[in-house]
Amino acid sequence: MGLKALFLNCTLKRSPEISNTRALIDKAVKFFEELGVESEVVRVVDYDVKFGVSSDEGEGDEWPLILDKIKSSDILVIGSPIWMGVRSSVAQLVVERLDGTYADSDPETGQFPLYGKVAGVVITGNEDGAHDVAATTLFNLTHLGCTVPPNVDSYWVGDAGPGPSYIAADGERHLYTNKTVRYMVNNLAFFAKLLKDNPIPTNINKLYEDAMKESD
Repeated sequence: MGLKALFLNCTLKRSPEISNTRALIDKAVKFFEELGVESEVVRVVDYDVKFGVSSDEGEGDEWPLILDKIKSSDILVIGSPIWMGVRSSVAQLVVERLDGTYADSDPETGQFPLYGKVAGVVITGNEDGAHDVAATTLFNLTHLGCTVPPNVDSYWVGDAGPGPSYIAADGERHLYTNKTVRYMVNNLAFFAKLLKDNPIPTNINKLYEDAMKESD
């Protein structure tokens, strides 16, 4: 398809520690490959990403390296473990740093850099929280310009209380997760190609000017 998918693995574990989120990401990567979609996986904690809400927080900040990869991709998938019922602090950091992309809007149309990209989420963890992580993250990504197709959240959660995670619990055999990861990959690939062939024409600058004319 000539498309590129970028996975941001927001695990708290640095390489080479085993990441359960990465295990589910790898399954999605395999299915993308079958569709002719190139994938890259970035483990965010392996980079020195500073706190902030700009695209570059100065000396030593490696977020610009990740942001370049995001801008050159067609598909963006946030992978996050569940911690205390919500997305990981690393996933939160990623969304906060993406806030800086508003300042990088196209000067002619006003479109944000994530316009024309499709987004999904991959989630693993014990107990509940998957719906919260998916809902919050996908909603944030729409505000940043991403298109969110149907059924683009794939997750696995273990039983209530402490217990084995995705790999140790043989989550790779879980029907619901195996079903949703296929839905996600196929819908993301389809909509990414659709947007690549039919770019969103919205001129945000013009619409903002129109809104100002009837606003206080």
